[in-house]
Amino acid sequence: MAAGDEHAASEVLRGLARHLNCLNEDNKATRKRALEQIKRETVDKGLSSSVLQEVFSALLKPLLKCLTDPMERCRETTIAVISEFIRCVPKPEESLPYLMPCLAQRLGEKEILEPAEELRLSAVEMLTLTVEVCGKHLAPYLNEMINILQRTIVDPFPDVKRESCKCTLKFAKCVPEHFHMQAESLVKPLMQTIAHQHSRVRVSVIEATGAVIQHGTGKNVDDVLSHLAQRLFDDSPQVRKAVTAVVGDWLLHMRDRYSYFHKLIPILLSSINDEIPEIRLLAADLWRQIGTQWEKENEDDIKDKMDFLLTPPPFYPPGVERPGLGCRELVMRNLGRLVPAITHDVTDWLVPTRVRTSQLLSVLLLHAEDHSTQHMQPLLATLYRACTDTERDVVSNCLAAAKLLGTFVPPAVFLKLLLDHVTTPYSSSHPWAPLMVLAAMLGGCSKPLLKPHLEQIANTLAQPDVCQEYQQVMYLEQLLACVDVLLCQCESDCGSVSLQLLQVLVTVQSLSTEANLSEKALQSVQCLCKVQGLDSVMEIYRQHMGQLLDWLSASVNTWSSYSPQRLQLHIIVIQSGPVIGEFVSQLMLLLRSCLQPDKDPEMRMSTFTMLAKLLLDAANTLDSQGHFSGESEKFLCDVLLPNLVWHAGRTAAAVRTSALSCLLALLHGGAITPGQLLCLEEKLSPHVLSALEEDSQMSRLLACRSVSTILRLIGTSLHPEALNKIYPELLKRLDDSSEEVRSVALQALGHWLSNLTKDYNPELWAPHLQLLFQQLLLHLDDPDASVQEQVLEILKKGSLVHPVLLKREVEAVRDKQRCPLYCDQLLQHISSLPTETTADCPE
Repeated sequence: MAAGDEHAASEVLRGLARHLNCLNEDNKATRKRALEQIKRETVDKGLSSSVLQEVFSALLKPLLKCLTDPMERCRETTIAVISEFIRCVPKPEESLPYLMPCLAQRLGEKEILEPAEELRLSAVEMLTLTVEVCGKHLAPYLNEMINILQRTIVDPFPDVKRESCKCTLKFAKCVPEHFHMQAESLVKPLMQTIAHQHSRVRVSVIEATGAVIQHGTGKNVDDVLSHLAQRLFDDSPQVRKAVTAVVGDWLLHMRDRYSYFHKLIPILLSSINDEIPEIRLLAADLWRQIGTQWEKENEDDIKDKMDFLLTPPPFYPPGVERPGLGCRELVMRNLGRLVPAITHDVTDWLVPTRVRTSQLLSVLLLHAEDHSTQHMQPLLATLYRACTDTERDVVSNCLAAAKLLGTFVPPAVFLKLLLDHVTTPYSSSHPWAPLMVLAAMLGGCSKPLLKPHLEQIANTLAQPDVCQEYQQVMYLEQLLACVDVLLCQCESDCGSVSLQLLQVLVTVQSLSTEANLSEKALQSVQCLCKVQGLDSVMEIYRQHMGQLLDWLSASVNTWSSYSPQRLQLHIIVIQSGPVIGEFVSQLMLLLRSCLQPDKDPEMRMSTFTMLAKLLLDAANTLDSQGHFSGESEKFLCDVLLPNLVWHAGRTAAAVRTSALSCLLALLHGGAITPGQLLCLEEKLSPHVLSALEEDSQMSRLLACRSVSTILRLIGTSLHPEALNKIYPELLKRLDDSSEEVRSVALQALGHWLSNLTKDYNPELWAPHLQLLFQQLLLHLDDPDASVQEQVLEILKKGSLVHPVLLKREVEAVRDKQRCPLYCDQLLQHISSLPTETTADCPE
């Protein structure tokens, strides 16, 4: 030290002597003024660094004593003075033997001696400054530093926590060769603070943790990983960015990083899907650096791959940048240890964890490429579980992962496992999960690779145990998705499995209770037509109708109301339109089997209902080719009539009602000729007339309409004796409880009278006519005016058959003073008839 500087220092100290003495005064104002004067005469005066060094050495002990001053203002000034001296003197390390023990006592004890938060912050800032300017000279004070940081990191004041983390970071970098011996002591307080409510505190803790682990022994990585992984879900982007930067730095520079690749890689790769672009770019850049560094460090091991495996595999996902070789190798070599962790976390109870894990799975599979083949079994199990998640994002991410598997894994490999799981579901509560994964993997597979396996896939989907076993909407949707992806991927190649795909689509439509799903399945049928170059849905049914009917006939003897086959039959015959008319004989064999009286009643009812719809439009369905007329007699005798035979019970009555509706449709639709009907009248009439006495109003109504239609079609050809069996049964229905039945019965009686030809001798059958007239005249005073009008019109028709007889009966009624108005109208009508009409009628 120069003589001049020494003299100047002496002068300063001489001028401060009185102020130093005042520091021991009891009066706090005196102490405060003394400290302020010391500050003014030293650090504020702009003295040279050498003079300040000398002065600092002399003032240090008195100043340190003032750190315990009861007056807060005095302690604040003291810290400010000491901090300025440390910042300005050339050799601040000379103060460490006194400063560090004092700070350790003040900040490093179990109890906080400094009550003021702001002063604790200033003291820690002074400590950080000391670390910055003293550097390696702090090595002997490792214990003191660690004790202080252990306490201040968990300080109640957030700013103290942040400053402590900053100090930790700087201290670890200053004395790395010594820091590692005590670094473990800071892990616990850091982890206690890592979830602090202030995001800036969390960022500081994460950065400090990075330094502690980086410059520590490496044994505490496991203690901090779970906490860091949790911060990936932090609401603050800065926190997530800090985690990304720290983990990336570890993967690049940590000495024992190879031992922790399988634990650190998932954390970094999770950030590649972060919602913030800045974090995604940072993670991707760090990951590229890590891969490049690993390539250089392991160049000898991967030399062959570097030379020959640089081009992407065929059918690589479009628009996706292929990761570098080093990055791919890192994932491949650690995938076996990563998959179990993925499997565990994808079922975590926290939604964000499941979402991040599902995103990570896609990233890993993109890196693993065909290496994932050897992990197919656990990967499929993971995907099945993930696909049943209630969170939509988890499901969509896992389907994206499944699509990547389909891209990289040969179909022969994944189909062997997947199709077994499709036929024998992995979970009874979620049987659709394998189908969902299959659809996604097929979507990732290329057409040339998929083509050889088309038949195997289609045959599996068309198996009864697969496509007919479950009616859940979700299951049917995934079944449909598998068909759709085959049509999309293979297009015209699907022609070879067109039948199987059509069977699946028919089944989906038949089992679906959702109109939207049925519509989608029909659209898929149209797509199946399109890829084969067919013009319409009817064309594809024409192509496969024979096989479809054989398919249904194989199980017809086992059909019940729960059998999907009856619903499949309904879809086929309705959608095929006129085409079904080309296969009537084959269809009739099937119907004769399933509509026998000993078969399930509910199944027969639904089938009759379906047939009624077809028969009402027979010209455009069953009889489109004119072939049904040849089958109609057999159909009537072998199918309808046996089901019209009376049996006790409501179920049997319901079956008869459905059979009657089918009969009426047959008569109305013109599928049976009058000649055929005339030949069968003797067999048919007893059953229909018997049905007029059914308990069911609908059955009676259908029977009445059937009688009316039969009379309209063949009434003029019937023998008088056959006609005379009909009208008494119709007369009974005039007293029916249903107004509609009465109305139809009256219409039928009108047809009966209109159909009396010259073969019907009025004189011979006068007793029948007399009974008919008498019964009809009784209803002229019916409470219902419309019935009266109908009866009047029918009697007018009867006047053409035997006017004399009717006149006599009408006069008898009028004499009893019943219905005089209608009787007069009838008599007037009879008298107006031509004379030749009444001449032939005996009295």
